[in-house]
Amino acid sequence: MTTEEKEKLDAYLKGIVLNLPDSPGCYQYLNDDGEIIYVGKAKNLKRRVYSYFSKDHQSRKTAMLVSKIRDIKYIVVNSEEDALLLENNLIKRYKPHYNVLLKDDKTYPSICVTNEYFPRIFKTRHIVRNGSTYFGPYSHIPTLNALLELIKNLYPLRTCHLALTPENIRCGKFNVCLEYHIKNCKGPCIGAQSREEYLQSIQEAKEILKGNTAEISRNMLAEMQALAAEMRFEEAQTIKRKYNLLESYRSKSEVVSNVLHNIDVFSIEDDENAAYINYLHVTNGSINQAFTFEYKKRMNESPEELLTLGIAEMRERYKSRSKEIITPFPIEVEMEGVTFTVPQRGDKKKLLELSVLNVKQYKLDRLKQAEKLNPEQKSVRLMKEIQQAMHLEKLPMRIECFDNSNISGMDAVAACVVFKKCKPSKQDYRKYNIKTVVGPDDYASMKEVVRRRYSRAMAEQGELPDLIITDGGRGQMEVVREVVEDELGLRIPIAGLAKDDRHRTNELLFGFPPIVIGMKTDSPVFRLMTQIQDEVHRFAITFHRDKRSKHQTVSALDTIKGIGEKTKTQLLKRFKSVKRIREASFDELAAEIGQAKAKIIQENLPAEA
Repeated sequence: MTTEEKEKLDAYLKGIVLNLPDSPGCYQYLNDDGEIIYVGKAKNLKRRVYSYFSKDHQSRKTAMLVSKIRDIKYIVVNSEEDALLLENNLIKRYKPHYNVLLKDDKTYPSICVTNEYFPRIFKTRHIVRNGSTYFGPYSHIPTLNALLELIKNLYPLRTCHLALTPENIRCGKFNVCLEYHIKNCKGPCIGAQSREEYLQSIQEAKEILKGNTAEISRNMLAEMQALAAEMRFEEAQTIKRKYNLLESYRSKSEVVSNVLHNIDVFSIEDDENAAYINYLHVTNGSINQAFTFEYKKRMNESPEELLTLGIAEMRERYKSRSKEIITPFPIEVEMEGVTFTVPQRGDKKKLLELSVLNVKQYKLDRLKQAEKLNPEQKSVRLMKEIQQAMHLEKLPMRIECFDNSNISGMDAVAACVVFKKCKPSKQDYRKYNIKTVVGPDDYASMKEVVRRRYSRAMAEQGELPDLIITDGGRGQMEVVREVVEDELGLRIPIAGLAKDDRHRTNELLFGFPPIVIGMKTDSPVFRLMTQIQDEVHRFAITFHRDKRSKHQTVSALDTIKGIGEKTKTQLLKRFKSVKRIREASFDELAAEIGQAKAKIIQENLPAEA
């Protein structure tokens, strides 16, 4: 675009912005091809749209959006609530490139009450706009099945697909089926059940689907008592069976006091790429609807913006008219006749906690599914969690951990293990013999090893770690810091893994002075840290045992004149240990290495200390 063309475009857009009304509404940004690339809502259209063009945007995505705008359209509405609903519908209709994307890739089932002379009730995934009533969708299928089973046990409704019109019934076109004979249907097809009685059952079933079970239960109890008073005990027993079924269902579904009626509950969890929103609808203390869904972020949207959009989506989808909405934080949107509540205690707080529990589980399930398809995604997530927990400048792509091993200073060794992208990189593991330290001095040994490793890495321009972990607490961290920072002048973050009295790792330390990083011991990050610690300990102790074993063998056999490496190997292969060589008879030794060498062994192999 030339400078002249840009000036003309700026003047054109400025003219539109300055003439926008100070009213609620929705605005649409269009690109060169006339496609809608972004839809937004505003309490004040002029002020909101003007903010896009009046400042430099720090967000790269927002700056990119503004650079693509070639035209602006808008729709004025009566209220902010109308703007919210219109925005939601426009996003679903046009799917603009820069708007959040609702990831609703499953067709969840609903319960249909058909618009027929004798209605049917069944599960379906297809919505037909023919006057039928739909309840749902239900993301939790067991809840849907439990409702259908309850209605089936309470009301003998037809399941056939016959066209039960008054004319067909009068003409006697139908015969009863097995359902009639086993008393699951009262035979409306042959006129054995009146339409009024049948529709009464349908109406009560609808109330159950709406969650209004308390009133139906009270009516059943009153009817049962009236029948018993009239000595109609068999009929009272039939009502009692239904009453018990309904009460059993209510006891399982009621989560809080039944005083809480017609309330919507929302919660949200998000990360840098997506947001997960849970919706619960509560009627008479019972959760009547529960649904969790995902938004794909496009423009670094805030949790408040996404939750506001989610509220509009769910209330429209479920045709909710609740006068109270519970949210985890204040929402700056006005909805006529609706109160927003951020509960701090009591039953409403319990409902919010239940919603949060559901959305966190949904997020975890989605992450696990994604990690199965892309295993490296789990490593990236772990590294990001470590980075956030320790406030590191960059992802810890390479982590190195050190450990010492010795017995009273004898055969002192150290080991370094390397984890790349949270996975062991065994070709980078290194073993070290302690050369300058005499006696059991772990701090001095650690200093020597760290100094040797990173001095060489600097001299050879080798790869340095993004994070160093010591198998020890504050003391080990400090001696590593003295070498890395004070002596070598390197800036590498250092963490420490401290153990409790039972020698179990229970704390992750970081910083100077070291502080405890708050982390659950069963979290994935803590398990990774424990895995690194176990690996370096295994590697160090294995090296120490090998060296100790070799040292013992050398002191016993290699000092005997006339016994070479080949003979020693032959003897150890046959007798397995120096102890068994010492215990072997002359004939056994001679059979293996000859009489001359057998005699040398027996005369010169020192007795066991």
